[in-house]
Amino acid sequence: MENRTGMTRFMLLGLTTAPELQMLLFIVFTLIYLITLVGNLGMITLILLDARLHTPMYFFLSNLSLVDLGYSSSVTPKTMAGLLLGDKVISYNACAAQMFFFVAFATVENYLLASMAYDRYAAVCKPLHYTTTMTTSVCARLAIGSYVCGFLNASFHIGNIFSLSFHKYNEVHHFFCDVPAVLILSCSAKHISEIVLVFTSSFNVFLALVVILISYLFIFVTILKMHSAQGHQKAFSTCASHLTAVSIFYGTVIFMYLQPSSSHSMDTDKIASVFYTMVIPMLNPVVYSLRNKEVKGAFKTVFKTNFSVGLGF
Repeated sequence: MENRTGMTRFMLLGLTTAPELQMLLFIVFTLIYLITLVGNLGMITLILLDARLHTPMYFFLSNLSLVDLGYSSSVTPKTMAGLLLGDKVISYNACAAQMFFFVAFATVENYLLASMAYDRYAAVCKPLHYTTTMTTSVCARLAIGSYVCGFLNASFHIGNIFSLSFHKYNEVHHFFCDVPAVLILSCSAKHISEIVLVFTSSFNVFLALVVILISYLFIFVTILKMHSAQGHQKAFSTCASHLTAVSIFYGTVIFMYLQPSSSHSMDTDKIASVFYTMVIPMLNPVVYSLRNKEVKGAFKTVFKTNFSVGLGF
């Protein structure tokens, strides 16, 4: 990508200009980011170390943790540096790179959640055929397809946004280079770009949501046909963590992106952006670890094993 606009840098105006709030936000974001790193790296390590977690569900969960690390790390460190050092400048290429990786990893998460819904459908509705339905090759194809869609979508967005001209305005009313916040600065006629943004975002979100909704429609029908309370409880526990993650992720995405730019309030968008760039990547491993007996059991096993080895037993 070549910069033909003459713009060499952008100014990220951030969340606030109040010094006392900046230090408070820096401390809060640092804690959130540390929990995100520990939680997601811990989840990936746990899944790798415990053979009982070498199943399709946890394969997708490990990829989800990797993706959460990716899009949180594309935004949070720069935001923390801006709050601590007052460094609000980001170069043209760095802005494009930040936007690329954020959009790529967020889109990958979108399709991973759809893949996980299909996995839950296979586990609840076709338990006898689960091992032949969710084979290693099927899981690998779903994961690879999610990454391909994510990085293709990010490339498309970068080409769409940074082919426009940015001559007059370089102040981004946001704490990172989000697509709507950068698009609004362009001097070019951007009506078509806005339509393309809404269309592609809608297509990606609703395609994944259709897969998720259809999967859970079949799951709920299957649950209703179950006669035992134990079967109901097992089915709900199988899907509860995924449903929680889906609700948090799509609720925020739909609020943020599937509306015209004229309807955007920058202050509201910033608050929502903090939630999906920092809080969601922190919450996902917490949701899956607290609501999942297998993860708790694996953690206890790995902890006891390493603790015993450390003591020489």
